[in-house]
Amino acid sequence: MTMPKTAVGFAHGKIILMGEHAVVYGEPAIALPFPSATVQATITETKGPAMIDCIFYTGELQEAPNELRNIQSAVAAVCSNLGLPLENFSLSIVSTIPAERGMGSSAAVAAAVIRALFHYAGDELADDQLLKLINVAEVIAHGNPSGLDALMTSSGSPVYYKKEHPFEPFPLSIDACLIVADTGEMGQTREAVEDIAKLMEERPKETAEKVKKLGQLAELSKLGGEENQPNELGRAMTNAHQLLAELTVSNEKLDLLVEKALGAGALGAKLTGGGRGGCMISLAKTQKEAEHISKALLQAGAVNTWIHPLGADSTV
Repeated sequence: MTMPKTAVGFAHGKIILMGEHAVVYGEPAIALPFPSATVQATITETKGPAMIDCIFYTGELQEAPNELRNIQSAVAAVCSNLGLPLENFSLSIVSTIPAERGMGSSAAVAAAVIRALFHYAGDELADDQLLKLINVAEVIAHGNPSGLDALMTSSGSPVYYKKEHPFEPFPLSIDACLIVADTGEMGQTREAVEDIAKLMEERPKETAEKVKKLGQLAELSKLGGEENQPNELGRAMTNAHQLLAELTVSNEKLDLLVEKALGAGALGAKLTGGGRGGCMISLAKTQKEAEHISKALLQAGAVNTWIHPLGADSTV
């Protein structure tokens, strides 16, 4: 008896380290690949219509709910590209990246599915081709994606970026650990963006100054990351959270978790992504300290945490 043909594809999450919201106004931002949260997609040869099995739905791919329309489109685009019939296989998706938390869930799922399909077909997948195919799904998921999520969830290098400028990879070499905590609440990126735009109209000078400071903190963070200065990076993170809170991007749960992380010894802490829910991040000198901070965050109401070493000495 021959086993059915199978193929697997992987991808990971992403984290905005600094510059969220300010990037809309031309200031720099920094994003990191986040391999501590992952997606695995598995293609298995079957008979009959294409099937899908994931946390949202199990059944025929063509009958999947609207939330999976981006994946339907990505699968259709890949099958067309490879000359594969849109049948006789099943797709299983297992993800540890929570949706609607600013961690690049939709792009990571698309990346893993695309890689799995190319492996299944036995075809090579170039990086630029992968990004184009992820974008097919991201246009449906987000309307007008920047391409950042696609890049971060499928590659291994942090990037520094500004609006309408190319992404600039840079080496992150810092002896520290990043702790990511999920509030359990979906982020509200669109509402937060709209409210900052209102602040720009109502209090232009004051709001523009805060946005500029966020850009300066992103520059300091890049320097701190390149030159192994965890204390400076931590201070920049905490200062950025305060500015984002003043811009109405934070909420009670995020503020509480930032406070608890700092109280547990974090070098710095802030919200990450769109805000008003989603996730927060904090910085620790060592793995042991990161575990202590993680425990404090879970006790304070975080529904999940991840620890990601950023440098060689962070496992002490």
